[in-house]
Amino acid sequence: MLRLVLLLLFLGFQAWSQNRKIANYTIEVSLDPAGKMLQGKQRLTWTNTSTVAVNELRFHTYLNAFKDTESTFMKGSGGMLRNDRLNTSVPGHFGYIKINRTLLNGSTVLTGKYIQPDNLNDKDQTVMLFGLPSPVQPGETLTLDMDFTARLPRIFARTGWAADDYFFAGQWFPKIGVLEKSGTWNCHQFHANTEFFSDFGEYRVNITLPRRFTVAGTGSKIAENPVKGDKKVVSFRAEDVHDFAWAASPHFIEVTQPYRGITLRAYLQPEHKNKAARYFDAVTKAIDYMEKHVGRYPYKTLSLIDPSKDGSGSGGMEYPTLISCGATWGAGTWVKDQEVVTIHEFVHQYFQGMLASNEFEDSWMDEGFTQYMEGRIMDFAYPKGSLFNFLGFTVNDAAASRWNYVSMKYPAITAIRTDTWKYPGGTYPVMSYTKPATVLQTLQNLVGDEVMDEILQTYFERFKFRHPVPRDFFDTANEIARRKTRFKDLDWFFEQTILGTEVCDYAVQHLENTTRGGSFRLVNLGDMHIPVTVRVTFSNGRHTGFRWEGKTGDYRYPENITAVEIDPGNANRMDINLLNNSLSAEPQRLFSFKYAAKMLFWIQNVLQMA
Repeated sequence: MLRLVLLLLFLGFQAWSQNRKIANYTIEVSLDPAGKMLQGKQRLTWTNTSTVAVNELRFHTYLNAFKDTESTFMKGSGGMLRNDRLNTSVPGHFGYIKINRTLLNGSTVLTGKYIQPDNLNDKDQTVMLFGLPSPVQPGETLTLDMDFTARLPRIFARTGWAADDYFFAGQWFPKIGVLEKSGTWNCHQFHANTEFFSDFGEYRVNITLPRRFTVAGTGSKIAENPVKGDKKVVSFRAEDVHDFAWAASPHFIEVTQPYRGITLRAYLQPEHKNKAARYFDAVTKAIDYMEKHVGRYPYKTLSLIDPSKDGSGSGGMEYPTLISCGATWGAGTWVKDQEVVTIHEFVHQYFQGMLASNEFEDSWMDEGFTQYMEGRIMDFAYPKGSLFNFLGFTVNDAAASRWNYVSMKYPAITAIRTDTWKYPGGTYPVMSYTKPATVLQTLQNLVGDEVMDEILQTYFERFKFRHPVPRDFFDTANEIARRKTRFKDLDWFFEQTILGTEVCDYAVQHLENTTRGGSFRLVNLGDMHIPVTVRVTFSNGRHTGFRWEGKTGDYRYPENITAVEIDPGNANRMDINLLNNSLSAEPQRLFSFKYAAKMLFWIQNVLQMA
């Protein structure tokens, strides 16, 4: 019996381990800085882990999003993303990728064609389909050799080149899509607001470029050797990752700091060489917090890229073991811009890097969790104004996330669980980042800090390297909550906050006192129901509290009432209007507070949109 158990455990571990090496790449690429060109060849070893045979392969060719103004990405973005605009009047600003030759298993030439699985834009060339001469059976592995040519665009949407020979190469090679267990290809076009989804594997990448360049890349730098002329080859290896990105500049200043078995490397612009300490301070705080509350960072390296001023469009992006950071040029330490970007992008190492949910369809499972943990880390590490502290005026991170959601003109416009490219115009940042962060803040307050950490730790350990879907997180939360809290399940919460469009607006109305006692009405002005505590204070100073489920109703007491407060601890972060959550029998001097609060919320909103 023991042998059988051990055998099953071994086979289970073997299958799990193999599942982390579905798509393995060996890539040789050379950079021509003057022409902004990449010349590459790659060998992909890919395994069909679905339950059915497939007769086609689908690849992302992301750089074709920048080929012209007709791509789905350019039409959707209008040539602008995160305050960066691609000047389409300059032909040299465009980029592309062309697959020159594809060879199957060393002998069969494959011919691809562009397809548009998401829309009818036949001008879009960001997905390529290759038909196979014979089906690939479940468990079967094939090898594809591809030669490709790419031109990097002027930096826009986090990839490309900038003045003074700064290069950031993201989504730069032909990348195979994800084959679902059902045998359906998950390989969406590149849309304005969607990011990426791919399988785990091992990457071996050799980059040839002029010797004057310093290069940072995903994984570990294992060699750097001169070759003929003024060139060199820089070699990287990365395991258990789903992507490979790299950056190069002749001006980088490389600063290294070991930390708890991780080699931290900051690649700084000369003007920012004094900012290394702030980068390292922020990222080590993030490492400590994430390892304590979520799980261990398993890699041995982490590279932090400080973009050039002209290449700032490449800042604020995450790739496995490599993040692009950024600091506002000329800003002082009173604004924690450098820290918040560094911490946010490091947290992505967990939710985007290791859990790696489908960002095309469930961007909130990455961005929302990351925004939530960013708020926790920032407010813990920098409590005296985690976003900024200017002349005593402070703004904290988690509060700014909440306000970004509750200040929406139409908060019921769409559900968080929506295919990302289908979000109504302008709602992507709220639905992907700040509303889910606010949902998770509220969940934490409902179940308690320790239970929330157990949910996160269990979810992370159970689903890292496995591409979890929403139900995986819901079931994990239900399992822990059922054992540790009074909730039998939390589906009622997720159905309203993630899957639905319900809105919460609780209010106290009609507080009256007579000789027979006091009365008031609790009103639900929205359609979301989240249990909260209500505190009632009486004229003799005594107070009482009770649990309210959000159902409108009248309440009477035999004593006179001086004040009623809904959710005095502000645990329910989903309530869109906190100003109507309390009512006093006597008018309070709230005029100045009310408008000071409005000014604070306005400033928070401006910060969040930056």
